[in-house]
Amino acid sequence: MSATLPPDTSAPASPFQIFEDSFSILALSLMTALPVIEMVSRLFRWSGIPGSAVIVQQLTLWIGMLGGMLASRSGRLLGLSSSSFLPESWIAPAKIFWSAALAAVSTCLAYASWVFVQSERDAGSYLLPGLPKWTALAIMLVGFAVIALRAVWKAGQGWTRYAWAGRALAALGLFIPALLGYIVPIGTPGILPLSFALLALATVLGLPIFAVFGGLALLLFWNSATPVASVPVEMYRLVASPLLPSIPLFTLAGYFMVQGGATKRLLRVFTALFSWIPGGLAIATVAICTVFTFAGSGLTILSLGGLLVPMLIKTRYPENFSIGLLTSSGSLGLLFPTSIPAILYCVYSQTPLDRLFTGAILPELLMISAIAFMGVRMGIKSGAVCEPFSLREASAAVWNAKWELALPAIMIVGLFGGFGTLTEAAALTAFCAFFVEVFIYRDLKIARDYREVFVECATIVGGILLILGVALGFTNYLVDAEVPTRLIDWVQSHVQSKYLFLLLLNIALLVVGALMDIFAAILVVVPLLKPLAAAYHIDPVQMGVIFIANLELGYLHPPVGINLFLSAYRFKKPIGTIIWATLPFLLILAASVLLITYVPWLTTAPLRWLGK
Repeated sequence: MSATLPPDTSAPASPFQIFEDSFSILALSLMTALPVIEMVSRLFRWSGIPGSAVIVQQLTLWIGMLGGMLASRSGRLLGLSSSSFLPESWIAPAKIFWSAALAAVSTCLAYASWVFVQSERDAGSYLLPGLPKWTALAIMLVGFAVIALRAVWKAGQGWTRYAWAGRALAALGLFIPALLGYIVPIGTPGILPLSFALLALATVLGLPIFAVFGGLALLLFWNSATPVASVPVEMYRLVASPLLPSIPLFTLAGYFMVQGGATKRLLRVFTALFSWIPGGLAIATVAICTVFTFAGSGLTILSLGGLLVPMLIKTRYPENFSIGLLTSSGSLGLLFPTSIPAILYCVYSQTPLDRLFTGAILPELLMISAIAFMGVRMGIKSGAVCEPFSLREASAAVWNAKWELALPAIMIVGLFGGFGTLTEAAALTAFCAFFVEVFIYRDLKIARDYREVFVECATIVGGILLILGVALGFTNYLVDAEVPTRLIDWVQSHVQSKYLFLLLLNIALLVVGALMDIFAAILVVVPLLKPLAAAYHIDPVQMGVIFIANLELGYLHPPVGINLFLSAYRFKKPIGTIIWATLPFLLILAASVLLITYVPWLTTAPLRWLGK
């Protein structure tokens, strides 16, 4: 997938860009404040703010679309990175081609959103008294239209002297929806295979993932004469999930902590506690990366890479090993509480969140221990420097970082303590992170950092929510076409053994993780796997742990492996070097996944111990 890069700030902001930034900041601020106010009001038995939960849900849609607009503005919509392997002379034509495809899909989605908005306006639906439903939906029309126009505008950037020609060619994509809607009859022979082939080519060349699933859904619905508004309708249905607003809020908390210098203070804690052990710095690296995975593997690698890798090299770890350790540790916390992929899995599989995180305790510790063991082994082999344990330094480091060490406790208590919903726990975590970094440590400056943190968070979250929204439309087409039922019948007729099924599942998920983004994989694959797991009498929690642990390997597996490309960008190394450096960690994590798959006790024992 495409790497997460710093936003482009070379040109002065236009009035529309100021609008995008301002509304993103306002939306995230309200999403944080309203649930916290509700928790406080409930505590003191005040009346609270009427309709605040509905407002937060609608703001999630706005953040998704505004973030998508921001991502398109800075060229950071998530897509396959296979275009980076193209010859230099091919890059500009490839960009024009996939930009035309992006313009076509986004224009279709904009038109579909307009139809949806009009239907809700005619129906006269209201979200709250005085707030018509169509006014909240209108952001989908605006967002997709802006993405389409920006796709055309940016298509010519590769050809400095002939930018107009690139834009003119990409603009042809704007007329494809009219071609399929009014000129080419439904069911015309050869049109669907040709469209799929062109979409596949655009995907390989760099088409953003949301447009891939949006294009698939639109083509399939068009071919079956299903109303075009089906995709935005499903996207809006996603907003109804009570868990979805927690995604931008937990991400925002992570950005507050990283921007506020929490990584340095927590690194001092882990270093003081473990540096006396041979390989202790490697253990500290694994620990701090695991803690910050909830903020995204990209943020972990980009923010910690420049700090941790030089420290590892300085203490005699080989450079390639140091890069491989950090790269593989960047996604280790996907089974810990507040993991966004785990939350999404629970949404779409209807698995209780507390049961999944309880069952994941031992499997997650197994994977962490496996990577830490490799660090200790290399530390002994390379004669890594060990520091004598100092109780004074350890006490001072813990005391200095006490507020940030308390934040994970706030997350866990908020999640499992029954004090509020997941959204309220996420909002409280984000608010506490903001308060700690701004008013206690004072390393996060409102005047200097507030806009940057909020806009960056909105950009990343928008790219994710766009994928989730349009992929849900594609998933529902598969369900309507009875694909899960047919898959169950076929698998059960060919695979009799539960353990053979699990082996084939591991292989299939490895392929999925190597080719598909984890968020899209959850929406597309989970509805297919859930009935299969039930057919083979596999515990839903164990299936969730197996699923996420397998896809965790996808972060390190070429060609999609986003951690590989982030490390290549961060350390300025060829992608082949990064792949070779992470290969030993990928293998040991794969062995851990096999243990998790074939030893159900690892998942079921914590559930029994804690009465879940």
